[in-house]
Formats: sequence, structure tokens, C-alpha cells
Amino acid sequence: MMAVTRRHMLGLAAGCAVLPWAHALTGAPAAAMPAYLSKAQSRAFQAWMLRIVNAQMEQGPSPRWQHRDCAGLVRFAVNEALTVHDAKWMRANGIGSDSQLPPELDLTPAQKTLRNRWVQTGGTVGHYVSAIGLVQNNSRFIGRDLNQAQPGDLLFFDQGEEHHLMVWMGARIAYHTGTVTPNDNGLRTVDIPQLKTWKDTRWQPAVDNPNFAGMFRLAFLT
Repeated sequence: MMAVTRRHMLGLAAGCAVLPWAHALTGAPAAAMPAYLSKAQSRAFQAWMLRIVNAQMEQGPSPRWQHRDCAGLVRFAVNEALTVHDAKWMRANGIGSDSQLPPELDLTPAQKTLRNRWVQTGGTVGHYVSAIGLVQNNSRFIGRDLNQAQPGDLLFFDQGEEHHLMVWMGARIAYHTGTVTPNDNGLRTVDIPQLKTWKDTRWQPAVDNPNFAGMFRLAFLT
């Protein structure tokens, strides 16, 4: 995990200086840059991401989900939201077809390259990225006021040596604890009012909490 001090990370958030991956690839030709999603595609993506995260919470982790921690939950949900959701995919993910399914994204060939494309430390691109890499190199800072959040936004907590992500689900927050035991898959959901009054104040998403770096939105969303 990249060594970043709390002061530096929070300074980036406060100054809105967390850059999208397009900046991380400075020097690459424009044609090599991944495409952004349109507004309609972004809404469909957000709906699919929440549907996929919900499925993990309700049914347990998909066998196809590797690296089960907070960042792993986000990577899995993002990659699956960007795929084609045909009958085979639905069966593999235990999601039933119903009238509430989001529309397909209908990605262009350029947009399809977004899947499994994470900008890592130093600007390299690969299938893996840490929690801090997700917000620092692949997202843009939105703010620290929860009223600014949209479905699928990421809440980032900097606890010094440990960094943690939570997913904004609307009325609640979803996350993975990073610890898995035979009797605990590590998945959690918590209502927003409950999180705001969490006994351990380090985890409260409040503007006066120095451990709450803020909310971040995936950079490819419009």
C-alpha cells in the first residue's frame, strides 16, 4: 500500500486535488485514454453497481470475487457493472431477472476497456489497485458533506496506517471489514444515521472528523 500521511491525504481532499486517472496517465496520447460514460450510462452503471453490492450483502460473496476486502468489493462491483449482464452472467451471480433490472450500458469498444483498468502507483495500469489508489488515481473528490453523495460513491477513511472504503447505497452504507473467518464473511451494511453516531468517532462521516477524507466518485462517470 502506498505510504501517504494523513495530513497529505486530507490535504488533497480539502483542496480537491485528487486527480482522475486521465491525469495519472499524463503523457499518453489522447487516443489511449479510456472513455468516459455518458450521463445515461453513468446512471445505469450506478444502478448495476448497487445491485451487485446488494447481492453480495444478501447472498454472501460471489465465488468469482477475489481479494475480499473493502477495495476488493469496489473493484468487483465496478468490473461486474461494466460487463454484459446476459442470462449466463445472471446465473453466475445469483441475480434473478425482474422488472427492476437496470438497463444495459451498451458500451462502445473504447468504453469496454474501462473494465479491469485501474491506475496504480506510478501511473501503471492493471487489474489490482489498493483502497488509497482507488480514490487517489481512479476517482475525483466530491466533498465531505453527505448530501453531495450519489449511489456508488466511495467514502474514504484514513486511519493512519490503514485506509478503508465504504460504498454509498442511498439509505445505507456497505463495506467489507477486510477480515474473513469461517463464521463471518466480513460484509456489513449500516444505516447512515447509525454511522453518523458511531461510538468510535474515527468512523463517523463528519466534516469535523480528521479521519474522514471525504467522498469520491469514480472518474469515468459523467
